[in-house]
Amino acid sequence: MVYKKRIIEQEITNKLAASGAVLVKGPKSCGKTETCLQFAKSVLRLDQNEQIEAFMATDPKRLLQGDTPRLIDEWQEQKKIWNYVRHEVDERKAKGQFLLTGSANPNDDVRLHSGAGRFTTVAMNTMSWQEMGYSTGQVSLSDLLSGKVASVYDEALTLDIIAERMIKGGWPALIDESVENSLLLNTSYIDLLCEVDVSRVSGVKREPHKIRSLLRSLSRNVATLVADTTLEKDLKLNENQNIARSTIIDYLDALERLMILYEQPAFNPYIRSSASLRKSSKRHLCDVSLAIAVLELNKDALLENLLLTGFLFESLVTHDLNIYAQANNAKVYHYQDSYGLEVDTIVQKYGGNYAAFEIKLGVGFIDEAAENLAKFVKNIDTNKMQLPQSLNIITGTGMSYRRPDGINVISLASLGK
Repeated sequence: MVYKKRIIEQEITNKLAASGAVLVKGPKSCGKTETCLQFAKSVLRLDQNEQIEAFMATDPKRLLQGDTPRLIDEWQEQKKIWNYVRHEVDERKAKGQFLLTGSANPNDDVRLHSGAGRFTTVAMNTMSWQEMGYSTGQVSLSDLLSGKVASVYDEALTLDIIAERMIKGGWPALIDESVENSLLLNTSYIDLLCEVDVSRVSGVKREPHKIRSLLRSLSRNVATLVADTTLEKDLKLNENQNIARSTIIDYLDALERLMILYEQPAFNPYIRSSASLRKSSKRHLCDVSLAIAVLELNKDALLENLLLTGFLFESLVTHDLNIYAQANNAKVYHYQDSYGLEVDTIVQKYGGNYAAFEIKLGVGFIDEAAENLAKFVKNIDTNKMQLPQSLNIITGTGMSYRRPDGINVISLASLGK
């Protein structure tokens, strides 16, 4: 398989130049190792070498010897190596010495030095549409955050193509696989997650059928505000599972540590109305293909249930916006207030500029989305904060163009960093 360049490579380059060690973390199989191999001059694979235990007990510093940057793959398999790397960075007093990859965050009770001043961290996702070649990238998030949008023309996509790409997901190994094989492989990913990974990262045996039920509940409620109490009720109603809330919280923590589950926080702007702002986060799985796999959906099922597919599409777009936002020193939020006004996604640079996005699978809801964005802008208190640099509607089946009211309609097949 030919390696495809990743947007995150520039961030890795920058952080290798700034720190002695860089930790690249992300869900299993998202491409961490292959990307880090583009930088590494030597490699230590902690999950493949049977002699590692002996070296850790007798001469751990020997494991750090090699041309730099030295890649230490799946560092969490030997958690003590973190501190050995830290000390080695102190002694060498040089930048770009080590690359560490990990597909799980350590337990809170693992006493690791913070690595402040020595380590920088890079969060990695599965691949975006631009990275896989599905998007031309002609409409860049960078331009949307600065209010400069070029006129583009990209062909519209069919629902069939969108459904197939959602089923395959952003996994590097599945780019050239068939839809059928991809669904089988993603189902196996879920099986291993439920039967092995959650128990491993928790340090105690977990019940696979309960993990699977929770994943189904999360997938049914993807891209929505869903509280732990709601999950508890949903599990009882739809899964016939009485799972204590404390157990749900433990399982959610394990999924977050495996970087399978992530939260989209709430945006907190200054507004004119007396509405209160919702502070809860939306929850997403790390790749929409996992939600499709755990719900046992195929292309026909996605095309028959466009309401659910619309939420899954929103999760897909949010995933891609996260990748493009990271490349622009920005973060992805959502907005909802007590008057019922919602905006699917707000992307804000750390410097303050932001852009608002509504996400619609098809073109039938574009006017409604535009009205929503107009209400959002009207409610911003401009005495205390600036207006968004751009208002945007991201679609699946529509083409990219600019409306007379100045709102950009953007096909996901046009969007890039």
